[in-house]
Amino acid sequence: MRIGVLTHNYPRFPGDFVGGFIEAFCRELARQGHHVTAIAPYDALFNRAFRESVSGGRVDLRLYRYVWPTRLHRVGYGRSMRSDLALRLDGYVLSPALIASGIITTLAWARRTAPDVLHAHWVLPNGFIGAVVSALTGIPLVVSVPGSDAQVARSNALFAAMARTAFRRASLITANSADLRDAVVSVGADPAKFDMIVYGTDPDRLRPDQAGVAQLRRSLGVTPDQLVVLAVGRMVPKKGFDVLLQAMTNPALRSRPVVAVLVGEGDEWAAWKALGASLGLADRVRWVGSVPSDRIGVYYNAADVLAMPAVTQPADGLNVCVLDAMSCAKPVVGSNVAGNPLAIVDGLTGTIVPERSPAALANALATLADDSELRQRMGAAGRRRIDEELGWPAITRRYIAHFEALARSG
Repeated sequence: MRIGVLTHNYPRFPGDFVGGFIEAFCRELARQGHHVTAIAPYDALFNRAFRESVSGGRVDLRLYRYVWPTRLHRVGYGRSMRSDLALRLDGYVLSPALIASGIITTLAWARRTAPDVLHAHWVLPNGFIGAVVSALTGIPLVVSVPGSDAQVARSNALFAAMARTAFRRASLITANSADLRDAVVSVGADPAKFDMIVYGTDPDRLRPDQAGVAQLRRSLGVTPDQLVVLAVGRMVPKKGFDVLLQAMTNPALRSRPVVAVLVGEGDEWAAWKALGASLGLADRVRWVGSVPSDRIGVYYNAADVLAMPAVTQPADGLNVCVLDAMSCAKPVVGSNVAGNPLAIVDGLTGTIVPERSPAALANALATLADDSELRQRMGAAGRRRIDEELGWPAITRRYIAHFEALARSG
């Protein structure tokens, strides 16, 4: 099949974290024998090959410019939202030009190559771009809702109307959490069009591996007897890392040799670091910042458990770090929102706790801190889920089955 993937996030250089899950999906589509073209807005940081041969297929990357001079390309690539709660001013000003250019570029490509399906990630702007092109060409459209786009779609009447246009045109809508599905259903998405499909992880790239683990733990100042609780993600309110900081002050964790390692950057970095200091956690939290994607596996393997204490601020989808940790055979303690229940089997691969409950989070982490056999058992069960259901090979097969059905019906 020939598949067009519409996105505004895609890795711009080796090790870039932004849009890594989109690139991984495209590569897996190619591995399974399909020709993929990813269409994305230009960014000045792009420094990579624009054609990649993968065993079985090929991935092409096509960029479009939407503003002059070049330095004004500021939409997408993790910069458009303020704390994932509201669109930045740049986004409001530049989005009309981005959408217009995206439609022109995608339409020209679609008429020239006649793809079997268009797959838009994020309903805005890409779902709307895809809807216009689909309406003009008859190419089936699939829209996936990863997270912040649900908040954007509900932010004003114009964006809601654009989202409804995309949802009406789409033959299939996917979401990686019930929270996101419900959020966009409130905007006008048809519940009957949904399939709950998470973004996966690469089980070959991320796997149990002790290479570099001892060195990393030493560089972080972690002693052999200390338990490492890892948290990975952008520093924005919906990730709930402030809940983890509060949990670290709970007696259940205060009395145990537990160190939290936080990987990521974002708008809440300074505020959360100040919170950690005010809670007296300076010696029990490591603020790592951004880590290149080709180095993140060492952090997962150096950890004993992953914490994903997401909160509904706003609704979010399953964070890929949950699957990445499971792929490295680590147990996960996650809140009961943001798609965590789609991946974490409570009591088998980890523990589900109520959102915004530092005490519940602390108690769950303390239980794992005290039981290395339980950690190993849950980690092994998590890895099996990746191999059987939640790795990119299995996830991509689900998408291909949908794509083939749409192509036949079209």
